[in-house]
Amino acid sequence: MSTVSLGCRSRAAAVFLCALMAPVATTRAQQPQNIGVAPVSITESSYTFDTAEQHKIRVVVVAKGLKHPFSICLLPSGDALVSERGGPLRIVHNATGASPTLDPEPISGLPSPPSYRNGGLHDVVLHPQFASNQWVYFTFNKAGDPPPADAKPPVRRESRVSLMRGQFNGHALTHVEELFVGESGSTSGSRIAFGKDGTVYMTTGAPFGDDAQHLDSIYGKVLRLRDDGKVPPDNPLVGHPGARAEIFSYGHRDHLGLTVQPGTGVILNAEHGPNGGDEVNLIQAGKNYGWPKVSFGRNYDGSPVSESPVAEGVESPIIVWLPSIAPSGLTFYSGDRFPAWKGNLFVGSSRRGEVPRTGGLERVVFNDKLGELRRETLLTDLHQRIRDVRQGPDGLLYVITDEDDGVVLRIEPAPWPAP
Repeated sequence: MSTVSLGCRSRAAAVFLCALMAPVATTRAQQPQNIGVAPVSITESSYTFDTAEQHKIRVVVVAKGLKHPFSICLLPSGDALVSERGGPLRIVHNATGASPTLDPEPISGLPSPPSYRNGGLHDVVLHPQFASNQWVYFTFNKAGDPPPADAKPPVRRESRVSLMRGQFNGHALTHVEELFVGESGSTSGSRIAFGKDGTVYMTTGAPFGDDAQHLDSIYGKVLRLRDDGKVPPDNPLVGHPGARAEIFSYGHRDHLGLTVQPGTGVILNAEHGPNGGDEVNLIQAGKNYGWPKVSFGRNYDGSPVSESPVAEGVESPIIVWLPSIAPSGLTFYSGDRFPAWKGNLFVGSSRRGEVPRTGGLERVVFNDKLGELRRETLLTDLHQRIRDVRQGPDGLLYVITDEDDGVVLRIEPAPWPAP
């Protein structure tokens, strides 16, 4: 596998970050029970905020009443598909228009989910030729092997992460087929994105154990598949004895965000550290991203995961968050409605520094080499867990909140200065 050579500037940064990470934090057991702000409900039809560079934005409530939505997918028609994590697939009619409505009936045709957390539906995306073939792709955690009869608590239920697709006819998925299914393992959520070459990239989590470093396991990886689920012959581990040919990159913990930069085809993921050390990584063929041996984060008892957050043969992230932000869906903005934000990366955040109800939407400004210039956190006044962000066909940004009463939000430019 390829290695990375660290220059003096990178080594100095690593030493500085290690110094920041040196104090031992209190354990979760020692923290107050009622941390975070009180629950906040979305009660207004819209909110207006000032932001850097773009200045005023209006945040419009498109739909309410969703149960922990995980993914939003905008259709060319202006409707939106929204997956409820482990639950049904919903549709918001006219999501990009003036009178959007959440259909009370879910989209039919999906498999029945297992009855435990992390089972069932997760991400949903359209095939690049959706207009002609109507294929909708989604990830789905099927039931895994049952735990041993003598297993001691806490017992983790295993799943088999799978990639599926079905043809959307407006109210149902038909001709649903399973394109890929993994072995039984302790997985979590997953994301998918189509590459510039039409292949499918898919994340698989490995938050527990060291599966992420084992090439005979599909967990803790970015997988690369053809759109029919078969293995592309140019995948980096094709022909390597004992290695899964589907693997594109490895050493990932729990990555709940994946995007492809328009034009360049550059692939980025958003990855949870354990306690701090959340990352955005530039995903490259055959590269190792370090988990669980190397991390900028700490264990939940406050101890460091590794003596150094960098190592030879391990790719360093292009963005690190200390403290953590619990990153999720991410997207590059490529539209014209927010000229000052064109080319920026947007990343959903569930909470900052392990404090509940402190989520927001991260905006990162890059140079033309994906070097970070500055960043801003948006929507923090709403105190919501932001689970996904996508660009709509209207050039606006759409966000979903991962709450008991989850909402779809549309971000629009507002007049500046205020009249």
